[in-house]
Amino acid sequence: MSPLLNLEAEPAPLRWRRSFPGGPEQARVVRRFVGCLLADCPYLDDVLLAADELVVNALRHTRSGRCGGRFAVELAHGRDGVRVAVTDQGGPGEPVCREAGDLDESGRGLHTIALIAASWAWDGDDRGRTVSAMFAGEWSA
Repeated sequence: MSPLLNLEAEPAPLRWRRSFPGGPEQARVVRRFVGCLLADCPYLDDVLLAADELVVNALRHTRSGRCGGRFAVELAHGRDGVRVAVTDQGGPGEPVCREAGDLDESGRGLHTIALIAASWAWDGDDRGRTVSAMFAGEWSA
């Protein structure tokens, strides 16, 4: 056997990335994109909810939601779970996880993600940020 070919090595993580225009209708397109790629994932509903919340936040709170704006969605599937990340074009504020009041009509996105994901994080500045959610659990695609 060739020393370069190790059939028992860990498989490389799968990774997909796609860019989208910044319109509100793109949240539905993102859900289809994620659902198609992760169709057999046992926690697909949670990943879809997180992807939707991250996209809506990018469109509402950053330049990605303005005319001509764009954002990107990246999915990674490795042996430890699934990561969904949305990269936007930046905005004035930093992502904050907060509890919305009972009568508030918005403001629950990151709090919801914190409840359903193993973890979430963000990186970047006012020129562009990536907000991600990690879902732990074995799943072989």
